[in-house]
Amino acid sequence: MSQGNNREQMIMEEHHRFSQESPHSYGAIDHDVGVASIGSDHYSNDVQAGVKNMEAVSMTWTKWGLIAAYASIFLMAFTTSLEGQVVQSLSVFATSSFSKHSLISTVYVVQGVVLAVAKTPMAKIADVFGRLDAFTISVLLYVLGYIQMAASQNVESFAAAQISYSAGNTGLQILQQIFIADTSDLLNRALWSSLPDIPFLITVWIGSIIGEGILASAGWRWGYGIWTIILPAMFLPLAITLFLNNRKVKKRGLTSPPLWRGVTFPRFLKNLFVEIDLVGILLLSGAFALILIPCTIATRQRGGWSNGSIIAMIVIGAICLVFFPFWESSKKLERRPLIPLYLLKSRTFAAGCGVAFFYFMVFYLSVQPYFYSYLLVVQNKSVTAAGHIVQTFSFTSTVASIIISLVIKYTGYYQPFVITGCFIYLLGVGLMIHYREIGASTCAIIGTQITVGIGGGMLNVPAQLGVQASTDHQHVAVATAVFLTFIELGGAVGSAISGAVWSKNIPVKLEAYLPQENKMNATLVYNNINNALIYPYGSPARDAINQAYQETMHILLIVAISMTVPLIICSLFMRNYNLNKMDQQVRGRVIGGRIEEGSNGVREASAKGRWLK
Repeated sequence: MSQGNNREQMIMEEHHRFSQESPHSYGAIDHDVGVASIGSDHYSNDVQAGVKNMEAVSMTWTKWGLIAAYASIFLMAFTTSLEGQVVQSLSVFATSSFSKHSLISTVYVVQGVVLAVAKTPMAKIADVFGRLDAFTISVLLYVLGYIQMAASQNVESFAAAQISYSAGNTGLQILQQIFIADTSDLLNRALWSSLPDIPFLITVWIGSIIGEGILASAGWRWGYGIWTIILPAMFLPLAITLFLNNRKVKKRGLTSPPLWRGVTFPRFLKNLFVEIDLVGILLLSGAFALILIPCTIATRQRGGWSNGSIIAMIVIGAICLVFFPFWESSKKLERRPLIPLYLLKSRTFAAGCGVAFFYFMVFYLSVQPYFYSYLLVVQNKSVTAAGHIVQTFSFTSTVASIIISLVIKYTGYYQPFVITGCFIYLLGVGLMIHYREIGASTCAIIGTQITVGIGGGMLNVPAQLGVQASTDHQHVAVATAVFLTFIELGGAVGSAISGAVWSKNIPVKLEAYLPQENKMNATLVYNNINNALIYPYGSPARDAINQAYQETMHILLIVAISMTVPLIICSLFMRNYNLNKMDQQVRGRVIGGRIEEGSNGVREASAKGRWLK
């Protein structure tokens, strides 16, 4: 028998040995004391087919196969990042072509809700059916959404297309992080988790230029249509690599059979109900959707937060959220919980999700959505200059996250950087309160953006790493999805508070400060920023508008800095795991793991960088 066949046989024997080991063979779990083996008690009994198959695939990775897969991940990230920058302005022209420009906000509401709600179900699909299947579904949804947008003939069909597009987009976002978690150890994961953000360093500056070129030469429809060709092409290397490795391990008998094989249709439905935790998904998705929707539309509805429909949705959403852990903890009702009880009890997981929530909540109070308007009106910046100043945060936070990920790789700890990042974030918001004033220099304004960007970059990726470290490989996908969902929730709540503060204060202040001859235009100025910009800078009317904007922005920043307090508290509750001593039972070839010769001759790697015995 050849050396290659010997190695194949040994890998098969090792895989079967892992699948037959006692669920207690790795030792007990204690998430809140930072033990070396994560999820050990739950691992053998709780691993689902998609995770098992990915582990089998990982045993057969070649060096170049893994390089091709990561190259494809980067190319997809670059494509979606560039697409986001290019089409950012296209929706204005699309809805305007339907004579419904005012409904652009509805488009963003639909998009935001789906982006938050779809993450956890997509992670569960990846665990049940496999990574390749989930990636393929996400790419198909993404392409379908853009086909619908490019072909839409009215604003209703354009808005409906956001459902498919957003589900595919958020699916790719979470699956990229899941794949990185599958193929990297904890020490290297923070660095590689930043990979999908790196293209932003380039696309933020060239996206608008490309968008303008497309609009001038081909029109907005082609601006949507081109991504139906580009993204599948970028996905092809990853798809081929996963497909070939899946076929290889299937021939060796290392994969788990699909749910439908050898069972009747009713039995398949029962298996699907159990494996995917349909009730858990409906409860959690329903809770998020019913909380998010009121947060995003309350200020646009008659009666605002006192509207009966808004109150009803929030109450029902809260009930779903409260009932969710009771469903997940019931062993009689569900044996494949979406989020296991031990994870819900983990203070690191809970605190990490709290960090995500308050981090983005503060962001949507201080940077989005009104800072851009503030720069145009109060600081009298051009459209281009205002856009670049706003993007300074994202640019800086991306650079900071890459640097801090390298530091984590060599220190083995993550929590100190989360805490430090939170305090720098607090400092940045405090500097905003001081320097975001009428007549402030551009350097001072940019300096505050750089400060909060550094803080955000230091806390975001390490906090996600902490959440992932608090669980085992089986549940790392859902844990990551929940973390990212809490980021979306924080953004939605922050945006809702911003909208409420803005809509309550600006009209009243305009009525109070505008000169008598201009008071009749207060509503027009509030509803359309162009009506504010027509007044010359330095004129009494413009000074009155600037004062109304300035005082309202000051209120938003006061709220923002108060929300950094729970952010810091949450960071202090995260356990400071020693990543060098932790093992999530990720098997196979992983970035950072050492492939060594075991006692039985099998060459195997662990995500801990140590031999799994």
